[in-house]
Amino acid sequence: MRKHFTFIFLLACLGTSHAREPFHGPDLSGEYVCKGDDSHEGGYSATAILELIPSQSTGKYGAYAFKLNVPGYGSYPGHAASEGTHAAIYFAHTDASTKDYGTGIASFKKNKQGKWSFRKFYYEPDFKGGNFGFESCTQK
Repeated sequence: MRKHFTFIFLLACLGTSHAREPFHGPDLSGEYVCKGDDSHEGGYSATAILELIPSQSTGKYGAYAFKLNVPGYGSYPGHAASEGTHAAIYFAHTDASTKDYGTGIASFKKNKQGKWSFRKFYYEPDFKGGNFGFESCTQK
């Protein structure tokens, strides 16, 4: 009897789907103008693009495509996961041989003009023996 009950319970669990809560967090999407300070490379300017992926976002959690373009250095596509106004951001240079990839953590807020801005700390474990930096970005 116990085996029969366990089997029915497992079938019931497998057939149960959980309704996904609609995304209701802030939409951080947009193009941003950035100033950065890299521990190895020094100061730089960049543009960042965040694009919400609604099908992968739920509740206060957002999923994003991310891309950083740094003149003179190249492009760094990646992705981000947010909880409200905080986001983890992964990025990697398009030339994998540079080992220029890493993870950042960003805090977003609205400025006086109603545009999003964020400050990001990032860490790159393999770039030139290890690297970190900061970026301050404001939505266009």
